[in-house]
Amino acid sequence: MEFRLLGTVSVETLTGPLPLGPAKRRSLLAALLLSANTPVSLGRLTECLWDDEPPSQARGVIQGHVSRLRALLAGADAEAYGVELATLGDAYVLRAPETLLDSQRFEELLMLAREQRGPADAVLMFKEALSLWQGPALSGAFAGPPLRVAAHSLEESRLATVEQLSRAYGALGEHHRAAALLTAETAAHPLRESLAAELMLALFRAGRQSEALDRFHRTRRLLADELGIDPGHELADAYALILRGAPGSTDAPSKSAEASAAAVPPGSGGLSGGGGPSHVAGGGTDAAAPAPPRPPFPAAPPSPAGEPHPVDLLPRTPRGFHGRAAELAALSRSAAGEAPVCLVTGPAGVGKTALALQWAHRNPALFPDGRLFADLRGFSAAGEPALIDVLREFLLALGVSPRRVPESVPAAAALFRSLTARRRLLVVLDNARDSATVRTLLPGGADCVTLVTSRHRLEGLIASDAARPVPLDTLETDDGTALLAGVLGEERVLAEPVAARRLSELCGGLPLALRVTAARLAGRPHWTLAALAGELADERGRLAYLDVDDTGVAAALRLTVQQLPPGAVHQLARLGHHPGGHYDPYAAAALAGTDPVTARAALEQLAAAHLVTETAPGRWVLHDLVRLYARSLDPASAREALIGVLDHCIATALAAADTAEPGGEPCFVLPEDFRRPSAVQDFADRAEAMRWLATEREDLALTALAAREAGLDDRAWRIILLQWPQMVWRVRDSWSPLLELALESARAEKDAYAESRVLTLLGWVLTEEGRTAEAAALLERSPVLAREAGDPLGEATALVNLAVVQAELGELPTALENCARAVELTRGEGDRHTEMLTLQHLARMHLTAHRPQEALDCARTALDLGPEHEEAARRSLLLAVCGEAQLALGDEEDGVRLLDRAAQEAERDGYDEGAVRALEALLRVSSRTEFRRRHDEALRRLAEES
Repeated sequence: MEFRLLGTVSVETLTGPLPLGPAKRRSLLAALLLSANTPVSLGRLTECLWDDEPPSQARGVIQGHVSRLRALLAGADAEAYGVELATLGDAYVLRAPETLLDSQRFEELLMLAREQRGPADAVLMFKEALSLWQGPALSGAFAGPPLRVAAHSLEESRLATVEQLSRAYGALGEHHRAAALLTAETAAHPLRESLAAELMLALFRAGRQSEALDRFHRTRRLLADELGIDPGHELADAYALILRGAPGSTDAPSKSAEASAAAVPPGSGGLSGGGGPSHVAGGGTDAAAPAPPRPPFPAAPPSPAGEPHPVDLLPRTPRGFHGRAAELAALSRSAAGEAPVCLVTGPAGVGKTALALQWAHRNPALFPDGRLFADLRGFSAAGEPALIDVLREFLLALGVSPRRVPESVPAAAALFRSLTARRRLLVVLDNARDSATVRTLLPGGADCVTLVTSRHRLEGLIASDAARPVPLDTLETDDGTALLAGVLGEERVLAEPVAARRLSELCGGLPLALRVTAARLAGRPHWTLAALAGELADERGRLAYLDVDDTGVAAALRLTVQQLPPGAVHQLARLGHHPGGHYDPYAAAALAGTDPVTARAALEQLAAAHLVTETAPGRWVLHDLVRLYARSLDPASAREALIGVLDHCIATALAAADTAEPGGEPCFVLPEDFRRPSAVQDFADRAEAMRWLATEREDLALTALAAREAGLDDRAWRIILLQWPQMVWRVRDSWSPLLELALESARAEKDAYAESRVLTLLGWVLTEEGRTAEAAALLERSPVLAREAGDPLGEATALVNLAVVQAELGELPTALENCARAVELTRGEGDRHTEMLTLQHLARMHLTAHRPQEALDCARTALDLGPEHEEAARRSLLLAVCGEAQLALGDEEDGVRLLDRAAQEAERDGYDEGAVRALEALLRVSSRTEFRRRHDEALRRLAEES
């Protein structure tokens, strides 16, 4: 469903536009949509529907239109889209997601366009925004005064977008395109001086000076004849520039162009400098200063054609693939044309993924820039992956630095479209549940092919993006027997051709059922095909499968599982109770109560029977239908298995946190009934530990949620809190909902210690997200709870976080007091690591308060507590404080020496943010060429890293 205001007022559905009827009903809908999700009074609606004195029965007329509109929406299943037309007293409100309204999408695309760093990306965004317009805004409605004002405002926004698009074309040097765009608009709006000025400059820079001057004189005469006025400053300035310049000159942009470039926000790198990550849970390093502004439009990246290794995320080619010649040919036909979307649909287990991968692997030459793959898990019990995670994987594969991946789905999708605009890529989106998810992941290039598989027909995708369906049915009997022969060997099938055909028929031609049956036979060469066919014929599950495909798969799985070794059956049964989607041998062992070696052997046996799939070395996944079956094998063990995997997550996350941030004060003690796994994964270094935390983020979140739902709150908050090193590294990566779940668990346990620790971390995350007031409200409670729990180190970290927020709110004296109290607490506990952290913040706050001697004393005391190898970044920051304090005290020589030392230590340890901070302070008092060179080199490294 889509609501349109940018053109004829309409409601588009899968079956076509709703028959809205008379113009006044469209006016009513337009008025409600212009204030979507906000009540609109009866008086306001009356103004929109009548231009003069409304009739006495106006209320009844409006009520009648509302009633009819409500019925139309209900008939189009509006509730499924989150749409509701509600009555609130003497007003009406149309509740609808903003994504369904074209005017809202238009504004969002404009915002994204203005945030783009390069003109090529901005052009794509502006063009996509303008493509939403289907004619004059609010057409087909009776335009009362408020609607006329709204239509004019929307048109002004469209014209401003046209002007911005022309400037972006100009930044690319495509002045002919800018001129063509503006010529059409100036013909429709000949008195709009800004359009005429932009057109003059575009013509001039395209080498068409005489046309540009002619445009000025024509516009000047028109203004005089129609309005009796002279040209304004924009036209006059453009005219003067053309008279001064030479044809094709581009070195003097218009004022409007300069303003547009200046409006592009600078980039930011790293974490903010005030509340560094180290005080989250007693470990880590302080944050660095923001990265410097970057140019609004940097040079375009190298051509993808020059990349020696195109990206390839495809899983391996499916083995034992047979038949499907017609469908493969249909895919090849569908992939021809401009930006095609190929849609493979069919029932569960029919082989949609196998077909997609087979076609993708057969045609590598069609996609010289690579092939992307994502399992959207639209029908998985583990739930769908977050769209931002899929987009992040795609962007990283395309060469985007992790720190440059946008944090919102719209921004990440826009960047993905812009990066793929000039590439020839294949994008495979497997197991899609709905059209909206797919639309977000579509590439932007006309030469890109998108291949989607789904159990649903996705008619919305066909309507909106001209997706070309390739329906996939069950295998014909001959193809089914060929699949059996591919596993069992042709000789065995040819020896019993009738029984082989019978097996294919009994399995209903479903590849999944055929594969597990064939795997069972392959391991037992003495069995006859006829005997197995007879066994299948007696299964009541087979009849159920003929009606519902999932139960047929369950029947085939049961026959396979009966022949597995007991250890493998036990492992399969426990795998079904994992709340996440992936398993390694450690997690599998924790579920089954065994050890990783035994678990790996069982997983290999299950993989041989096609019950689990190895997606990467040492990492397996269950098909969603197999998971449902496995869960039914031993339902009584669900809680025991869950506790086992929860404690595995806690133990492994503890090891990862200790490796990623050594020396940090532990977050908590283990639960009283904690069951230590038989083995815990070791991490060689920080990078490996952080990689595990990032990879397992989704499964850890699902596991924590399962713990909360099972009443195991003592596990839930621990699993979440132990991810703090990853939260520090990607602080603006939407951690708040997960931490709020941890807070619920801590409060459910009535655990003051846990609540304080979670509040401290959540408050810091909210601070970094710019939600300072919310952070302050939470952090006020945290030190009190820590004190109640007898947790002095927790109280100290809470006080530091609170002080950072207070300093941002202008409460510097209170912030200083809290930092000083934190120093006392850590000193009393003899924790040098946390004491160094608190002194660092106290020193910086003294410097902010213009107390250089106190800042110097605090920083020196902190430095005496180190150095430790993991404190390299903090040591650089402390040396920088010392240097700045010495400068403030008038000792320029010692200040320069200390700042130089801070920069050198930061450079040596790869801490470029610290180097930039120290060198910027140096350049304020020294003009030495060496400092400027090192500063620029550090900035360059930061830019490359970003």
